Amino acid sequence: MPPRFVAAGVSEKNQEGKRTARERLAQERERQRSQDRRRRTMIVGAAVVCVLGLAAVIGVIAANTKSDGKKTPAGPLLAPAGAEGKDKLAIPVGAADAPSTLTVWEDFRCPACAAFENSFRSTVHELEGSGQIRVQYHLATLIDRNLGGSGSLRAANAAGCAQDAGKFSAYHDVLYTNQPQETDDAFAKNSKLIELAQKVPGLDTAGFRSCVEEGKHNSWVAKSNDAFQNGGFSGTPTVQLNGESVFPQKGSEQISPANLKKWVTEANKGKQPGSATPSVATGAASPPAGASAASGAPGPKPAHGPSHVPGAAPKKAPAAVPVHPGVPAAHAGAGTGPAAPVEP
Repeated sequence: MPPRFVAAGVSEKNQEGKRTARERLAQERERQRSQDRRRRTMIVGAAVVCVLGLAAVIGVIAANTKSDGKKTPAGPLLAPAGAEGKDKLAIPVGAADAPSTLTVWEDFRCPACAAFENSFRSTVHELEGSGQIRVQYHLATLIDRNLGGSGSLRAANAAGCAQDAGKFSAYHDVLYTNQPQETDDAFAKNSKLIELAQKVPGLDTAGFRSCVEEGKHNSWVAKSNDAFQNGGFSGTPTVQLNGESVFPQKGSEQISPANLKKWVTEANKGKQPGSATPSVATGAASPPAGASAASGAPGPKPAHGPSHVPGAAPKKAPAAVPVHPGVPAAHAGAGTGPAAPVEP
């Protein structure tokens, strides 16, 4: 064969080889891309499975949290027996036909609320027992929100359970006379609330325990707290006589047991007192003046403390004033009788 034909044949073979190599390289690259796509799909799928598995584990843990721990089920909104007012958010104590109404917004973890209760308890019970006022208690959970925990909620639920049993007034007083330190969320333990119920004769029953442990009135408490937050109130306690604020003062007069009695007398002038004694759901009588609702013993000595403002920390009182931190000097010791804790 002539040489020129040999060279031409070799060139054609070389070109064919190059073409085949390029095709093989393209095919290899395509296979590599396919493997990469499958690998990414597998990684994403595994990640999704892990996330779903973690969510399932968290759900199981939450579902198995014990009622004496941090479980706060919402449940249906069930108002305590005898609750009244808008949305049945008020627990009444005192004669239904009393000429005046004292409205009190409180938080069972609030030190200032305990100070108010311990200072004015005998006066309020005296006015209730004589048919001069009907008290409407509204419960809030400010401390839970400000400091964390669930003691405000659980104590309020337990108080609602006590109302179901016709023993709200006595149990309310027991909670305040046994209030833990503000930062100690002891009321978050249902066992503690049930233990305190033993101080109220006839309250520690299977029905009360079940009500407390199941959080029967938790949703009602939450709605009551929403009403407080939306009501434009500055803090707890908030105390009103016939809709007019009397805490820490009424007009220019500082609140005191003597002044509270005077204001009620002025409001009731020319009016007949209500039918005294029915004060709770079962019609139990209010305790006599100067006595503890739970035991009949003399009430505790006056105490002082700061009011709770949503989202605000307590302020320190002047050193010379023997009151709980948070009472401004302008309000300390003013008026007749023990001074009341006031809004910082």
